[in-house]
Amino acid sequence: MNKTHERLLLATLAGLVIAAAAAFAITPTMAAGYDVGTKAEVTVDHWDVLNVRKWPAPHSKKIGELEPYAEVWVERCIEVDYSHDWCLVDDDYGTRGWVNSGYLTFEDGYADADY
Repeated sequence: MNKTHERLLLATLAGLVIAAAAAFAITPTMAAGYDVGTKAEVTVDHWDVLNVRKWPAPHSKKIGELEPYAEVWVERCIEVDYSHDWCLVDDDYGTRGWVNSGYLTFEDGYADADY
């Protein structure tokens, strides 16, 4: 095997490793029993709204809000140590972003984990 073949083989293996890592990283998390790809209902007080954030953090930029009892599609959720988890949601009106999972009730009965 010459140097060109070795470099091609090494580049191919590196690409496979990167592709496998990326596939693992973007797989929806089944954090705390969440069933992703289903609907959830916003469960805040009737006078309140649920802030939608750009990133899964309370200090992230607010990009929208959801009314009480609004239905959203849950794309994926991530676990956060010592706090509520965060879910990427999308509603029928174009609002898409991260919300605190403590304010969601999942359609199939899943709820946020007990902390």
